[in-house]
Amino acid sequence: MEHFTDNGIVLAARQHGEGASVITLLTENNGRHAGYVHGGYSSARLRAQTQSGALVSVNWNARTEGQLGSYTIEDSRPPSPAWLEDAASLAALQSICITLDRALPEREAHPALYAGTVAMLEMLGQDRELWGAALVFWELSLLRELGFGLDLSKCAVTDTTESLMYVSPKSGRAVSLEAAGPYKEKLLPLPAFLRGEGNINTEEIQAGLKLSGYFLEHRLYAHTTHALPEPRTRLLEFFAEK
Repeated sequence: MEHFTDNGIVLAARQHGEGASVITLLTENNGRHAGYVHGGYSSARLRAQTQSGALVSVNWNARTEGQLGSYTIEDSRPPSPAWLEDAASLAALQSICITLDRALPEREAHPALYAGTVAMLEMLGQDRELWGAALVFWELSLLRELGFGLDLSKCAVTDTTESLMYVSPKSGRAVSLEAAGPYKEKLLPLPAFLRGEGNINTEEIQAGLKLSGYFLEHRLYAHTTHALPEPRTRLLEFFAEK
């Protein structure tokens, strides 16, 4: 028999048969890992415990390592009602869960990403501009975790660390104002808060979401059949200037 006990974030829950469900978790020590939940669909209690974004403690059992196996839910903390009632927070929550479900390889441990995602989810209860900026950092950390990290430390052309204002869509490296010259229209703006400067505002967050979204789409999803999740594309609307 194969067995583990772990903490996880529910990424998705799908009905299986008449009353059961299959849930996919980002677990702390076992990566993205699916499992069968008896009564997961027919039981209102289990449906609430296994909704996307819930933090759970689980036991997983299977006859062999390669099997789907079964989860027993030992404890669950569903998403805060405040997140679900706010359209922007809900879109962010859905985007995070769908992105992880689509992007992560199965059963490959990413403990740092798990910890960062738990912290990101906790941010959703705070001011929108704070969690909006945090979401940009989270998406950039996801890219880095999966080998698609950007280099925003110095200019790709001059090696300077001053006046970094743009990012090359080809290399994912920062470009200074001076080096950008006539090519700046073809470059992606680098928000001030990613340079550790300025105040966080909706315009800067929009630019950050466009930057991280570009590389999610053109690097993470480039060789898959997936695109940015629909909730992720809607997020820009919530940071539009009024």
